[in-house]
Amino acid sequence: DAAEWLDGFQADEAKLEVCERIVNDVKARLSFLTEVGLDYLSLDRASGTLSGGEAQRIRLATQLGAGLSGVVYVLDEPSIGLHAADTGRLIGALTRLRDLGNTVVVVEHDEEIIRAADHVIDMGPGAGAEGGTVLAQGEPARITSATGEWLRGESIQAAAGRSRAAALDAGAIVIRGAQEHNLRGIDVEIPLGRLVCLCGPSGSGKSTLVDGILRRVLARRFHGAGDAPGKHRSVDGLEQIEKFVVADQSPIGRSPRSNPATFSGAFDLIRGLFAQLPVSKQRGYGRGRFSFNAAGGRCERCQGNGRLKIEMHFLPDAWVACPACGGRRFNRETLEATYKGRSVADVLDMQVDEALAFFRPIPKLFRILSTLDELGLGYLKLGQAANTLSGGEAQRLKLAVELSRPQAPHTLYLFDEPTTGLHFGDVEKLLAAFARLADAGHSVLVVEHHLEVIAAADWVIELGPGGGEDGGNLVVQGSPERVAGTSGSPTGEALKRALQRS
Repeated sequence: DAAEWLDGFQADEAKLEVCERIVNDVKARLSFLTEVGLDYLSLDRASGTLSGGEAQRIRLATQLGAGLSGVVYVLDEPSIGLHAADTGRLIGALTRLRDLGNTVVVVEHDEEIIRAADHVIDMGPGAGAEGGTVLAQGEPARITSATGEWLRGESIQAAAGRSRAAALDAGAIVIRGAQEHNLRGIDVEIPLGRLVCLCGPSGSGKSTLVDGILRRVLARRFHGAGDAPGKHRSVDGLEQIEKFVVADQSPIGRSPRSNPATFSGAFDLIRGLFAQLPVSKQRGYGRGRFSFNAAGGRCERCQGNGRLKIEMHFLPDAWVACPACGGRRFNRETLEATYKGRSVADVLDMQVDEALAFFRPIPKLFRILSTLDELGLGYLKLGQAANTLSGGEAQRLKLAVELSRPQAPHTLYLFDEPTTGLHFGDVEKLLAAFARLADAGHSVLVVEHHLEVIAAADWVIELGPGGGEDGGNLVVQGSPERVAGTSGSPTGEALKRALQRS
């Protein structure tokens, strides 16, 4: 809109020469934003409300305008939050940077971007201790690793889900007359007991519908929360669910004190185990002795953090290993209590997959750890600081906690782009986890752009057809096949290929 307004800009003849140069410069900058798929953003949008992918693409647009050469650009998943229909524009921007004489290094999982690369470096074969090896490198069509097989369609597994015929009559939640922000009074049906995917280009109204309306209505009903929902006429069918869970990419904790062991509940069981050891009973150690949140067993120099914070002037605060305990969090007496030769600090230093074998004889602990491992988090250390986890890892941790719980009442789960940071093999694990939830009678609503997830869904809701003023309409809702066959559906065009492959 701003570019169109500038096209018709008029000024006094005396001012025209100066204004013309400014107008052309502004139009060029706007065209770069359009080129990286951000034409739906309003110019006064607060930067704090942008996703990581949007902020990164704005910086990319700035570099396109700079016209530099001989520069190495490093991008970390610039496709986050980008609809498949807009990926081509991002690839075009990256290609332009290359053609100007620059080197562009992209860490990415998006299939189209990998295919467009001149050179691919595939790392693996696993994560954590199982990674760190260059498996293959070269042109995308010629690499011989599992990623190469995936690109050639040689290792495609059948999509998980879409097998819940019994759930067809499980009822639905219906949002009627949604008209917050750019939503145009739409009625949206969310079938229960199934995997439902909400998709559409960036800025089409997905977050407004799910977070601004549905989540707030649910929070008011179940928790008495005070946030006012966005404009809508009604939300029907809520009496059919007994609970809702939001598993977004917000951190599980903001300090080194929180970690996967504490968040998942595994550490409570581990502390109980250590309190039952003979040496613990002899010395009178209870469960609290093995907590780094309480005085007694922890290192008091760092108060159980394992690290000390150094406040810096004009720079972010720095963390260094505690010189008293060497980063082990506990005092010497506490570390003398060992299970199978391992202290509580040794256990926290274990990876999930290592701890899985170590604690196999303990059913409750084994169930929690095996769920983490099934979701592709086997490489995380039990004591890894929460503030070092990515948004995707935090979201899968939340999912693992839900999966490891005993049978729960009918729950509606809300996920926001859970495939962020996932390789194709991990996406298959995620889909299997969603299928487990739906097969157990729960309802799963996922906001997602990933075509494999959309293809595996039982029901797809597409908003669009564009973003901003061009969004807010219900393009289509129904099965993935119906979406793929709908003319004028941006998702449908991209989905046809994914359905053929699966």
